[in-house]
Amino acid sequence: MDNLEQFKKIKQEAEDFYKTVDAVVCPYLKLKVNFNAKGLDHIKMKSWNKTRLISDQYLRFKFLKLVPEVLKMAGTLQEFHETKNFERIKNTGEWQRIMKPVAYYGFVAIINKVKIKIIVKKVEGGQPYFWSVIPFWKNQKDEICLKIKKVFHEGDLETQ
Repeated sequence: MDNLEQFKKIKQEAEDFYKTVDAVVCPYLKLKVNFNAKGLDHIKMKSWNKTRLISDQYLRFKFLKLVPEVLKMAGTLQEFHETKNFERIKNTGEWQRIMKPVAYYGFVAIINKVKIKIIVKKVEGGQPYFWSVIPFWKNQKDEICLKIKKVFHEGDLETQ
């Protein structure tokens, strides 16, 4: 099986799985975290109308099945960020971009020897929903040892 076929297979399995998850209760938030189209779209798109690299999508799709399990166990918050964003909101049947306060909650876990970060997004006035799953490392060349090592991923929670 070539890389593109493998990607399509993982993507289809992840999308099928995602459709089976409605919401899970997160102990830290003491609320249900919804799994809506926005989270699935964010795995595919870095921002509106800007597709992620296939390699990036592949890893996110691959680890998507771990997300509900992590959220069900999340009793501690590892990352938090508040900001204001233009959000696409349906208002009286039409999509509009409205500036709204947004909170991002980051939960980190190691499951099956995989360290991942789950981002939950909450737009003011709405329910929290799954936003992203991030493999929590990136490769970096260690100049001293001349080896490639894994380092923690850091970055903007909106685009991650």
